[in-house]
Amino acid sequence: MNIGVLGTRFGAYHASLLKQMEFVDRIVVFGRNEAKLRKLREELGVEVTTVVQDIMSDPGIDVVDICLPSALHTAYALEALDRGKDVFCETPAVLGPEDGHRLLQAEQRTGRRILVNQFIKFDYAYEYLEQAVREETCGKLLHLNMRRETAPLWGDLGLTAIAANLMIHELDVIAWLMDSPVPASVWGTSGSKEGQALVLASFLQPEWSAQLTVSSQMPGSYPFTIGYEAYFEQGKLEFRECSGANGEIQASLTGYTSEGQMAIPLIPSDPYAKSLRHALLSLRDGTDSSLSLRQALKSLNMAFQLTDMLTAGTATGGEK
Repeated sequence: MNIGVLGTRFGAYHASLLKQMEFVDRIVVFGRNEAKLRKLREELGVEVTTVVQDIMSDPGIDVVDICLPSALHTAYALEALDRGKDVFCETPAVLGPEDGHRLLQAEQRTGRRILVNQFIKFDYAYEYLEQAVREETCGKLLHLNMRRETAPLWGDLGLTAIAANLMIHELDVIAWLMDSPVPASVWGTSGSKEGQALVLASFLQPEWSAQLTVSSQMPGSYPFTIGYEAYFEQGKLEFRECSGANGEIQASLTGYTSEGQMAIPLIPSDPYAKSLRHALLSLRDGTDSSLSLRQALKSLNMAFQLTDMLTAGTATGGEK
């Protein structure tokens, strides 16, 4: 396969992953920063260009890997599809429901596909959760409590942006596990801190519920933290992962049943690499994928609904 990568920030990481995949023949990276491009060419041996049309007009490119700011995703994805190429896109794939609808129409019109990097589905702790839910190893899932907490490190993550840019990964999991998730209630506050927010969202279905707590206003001393508590009929799963300022990661997955407490080994893996590899093989072989655009839009539409509720002041207890 021949892959065109758009972007030299996260795109550089994608290029390094692609370089390790035995079925990838050519990698062409587009960017504006010539110094970064030279470094990628020297270190990875990839082709580089400062002209995006060099990739779009190349009939040999099979897949366009979009690692540009989200505001540019729709335009480049549409052009790639119209030029007969499949697309792998970073998340969030779109910034509004209208663009999502345009991309779905373009998939149908061109017969090409867009897969979205919902990498959390390839994180072992969440794979384990999905398997436990699907196989009912501890009975049916009753409630899922998820969290994501960070210091304000990545630009605007206030009430207008936090759902699509920070909550989206947990929303991906909820959309993955629930049939038709719709926010039942949401509360949010900026705490008088511009570009920061604390949000609690709930999702209710007849058989089980989910609650999500996300904060972008933790103090600098607080480690980046994600995790979940999954309550089943006959047990519970607890996952927690913390990343310190020194890059050290501490993670644990624990199961509780009537037989006792069990530490579940977390198999080391790179969910980004697994997601990208899965997507390319699915596009190459024409197989179904859990990373489909339609699946990604389920969680994105949840994010758009939450944002509308938070910014319109209709959230339960929320602040404008």
